[in-house]
Amino acid sequence: MTGAESVVVVDDVSTNNNGFNIGRLTLNKPKALNALDLEMADIMLKALQKWQTRSDIVAIVIDSAGEKAFCAGGDIVSMYESMVEAQGQIPAFLETFFETEYTLDYTIHNYNKPIIVWGSGIVMGGGMGLLCGASHRVVTETSRLAMPEITIGLYPDVGGSYFLPRLPGKSGLFLGLTGGQMNAADACFVGLADIMVASSEKTNLIEQLVNYTWGPTDQNSLQEAVNTILNDLAKPESEPQGNIEPNMALINRLCEADYVSDVVNAILSSDMQNDKWLSKAQSTLAKGSPITMHLVFEQCKRGADMSLAACFRMEADMSCRCGESGEFQEGVRALLIDKDMAPKWKYKNVEDVPKSEIEHHFTSPWSKESHPLSSLQ
Repeated sequence: MTGAESVVVVDDVSTNNNGFNIGRLTLNKPKALNALDLEMADIMLKALQKWQTRSDIVAIVIDSAGEKAFCAGGDIVSMYESMVEAQGQIPAFLETFFETEYTLDYTIHNYNKPIIVWGSGIVMGGGMGLLCGASHRVVTETSRLAMPEITIGLYPDVGGSYFLPRLPGKSGLFLGLTGGQMNAADACFVGLADIMVASSEKTNLIEQLVNYTWGPTDQNSLQEAVNTILNDLAKPESEPQGNIEPNMALINRLCEADYVSDVVNAILSSDMQNDKWLSKAQSTLAKGSPITMHLVFEQCKRGADMSLAACFRMEADMSCRCGESGEFQEGVRALLIDKDMAPKWKYKNVEDVPKSEIEHHFTSPWSKESHPLSSLQ
């Protein structure tokens, strides 16, 4: 095990039979809500790559220190500092960060052993990237999931281009545009989580994994074993009521238009009938970046027909372009640096954003051969 002071605690947990082990990665920056930085992503990626080839490792658990958050997003303060230094160029730090983070997320999506992500508490942005690709995505009564990049002038990355357009109806587009928060019931309904259990069950989960009689180690057998263990965990005493399922007809209607400006205006002008969840989503969109509105609409449109690897390559292009445009920098400044909550967006309204501005975000800074994610298949 690495020291408890490490930003990610890496552990081999011995089971009680046949010399099998559980790999465990614990995000360990609770004061920062376990926001994912470059060092954390690098540690996790290297550990997963190592465990992938070890026949004694039968499953992986990714969890976090503290009760408040699994992972509240990427470490955008370090990104901000690199953008300030780069002055309108693509910061080298951003290239490295996104290459590492997206390779990590892609590795989780395509892993050859079960990965259990304990998505309790806040799971946002980069935390969603870790959760979404796992074979076993666990949420609890305290889970709050979202892709709130509209508030900082970025867009729902970490595979959002792949998973958002594949959610039921137009829910993915709506969640991307509004940063709408999902509880455990919502996450299970849209297919971003597999099971809801009580938040007090984490220690029991580890104990069950340790005590289980592990047998055949082919992928299907391991997946079924983990299913059995998870299904035996206690459910929350009180399960949250979902917000997405009862509002699906409205969400689909608001997001049905073929142009982003029509969709945005439909949401902003809709009578949300004093529904707290819908009103908050509407309010977040109203304050959000008009450039991001276009990027979300376009990524959902393009990503719907793209492979996961192609989506991550597109997102590496988009994220680096966001790093040079100034919008992302301004959004982080307003939220986390000066904390004035008053971003000065480049354009006032969604209709004001020129087509050329958006098209530029989808042009790659690299050739096909030199792309940092060219090896993803």
